[in-house]
Amino acid sequence: MSLKDTVNQDIKSAMLAKDQARLRGLRAIKAAILVAETDKNAGTFGAEEEIKVLQRLVKQRRESAEIYKQQQRDDLFAIEQEEIDVIESYLPKQLDKEQVRTKILKIVEQLGANSMKDMGKVMGAANKELAGKADGRTISEIVKEVLSA
Repeated sequence: MSLKDTVNQDIKSAMLAKDQARLRGLRAIKAAILVAETDKNAGTFGAEEEIKVLQRLVKQRRESAEIYKQQQRDDLFAIEQEEIDVIESYLPKQLDKEQVRTKILKIVEQLGANSMKDMGKVMGAANKELAGKADGRTISEIVKEVLSA
């Protein structure tokens, strides 16, 4: 069953349960998938693209939540956080920082990278291997840390 089908089924369940927070998050996922599928430049739309769409949604909501927190808008912050929780439930389990560091150290060793000049190569390989399993910002921070040490 594709993500789109799963989300459609979960929307029905959320409607029956009258779970407004879950329904909001699911509708956001459905809308983002529809937009991505109908995009002119989109080729095939598979699991990898679905993960990218979900990660983009989470990133957008985290940025919004951060702004709401700074502006002391706890009501809007709570809404964003609820949607983040719903969207993240459809993402693969995220690795913690130590697991990401271990993978990046292996990549650095394999590529023979030893300075910040090699950051592009390491980032390319790391993003490919950790796609959907770690946030891009986390990967970047750890790569910089490892290469500058």
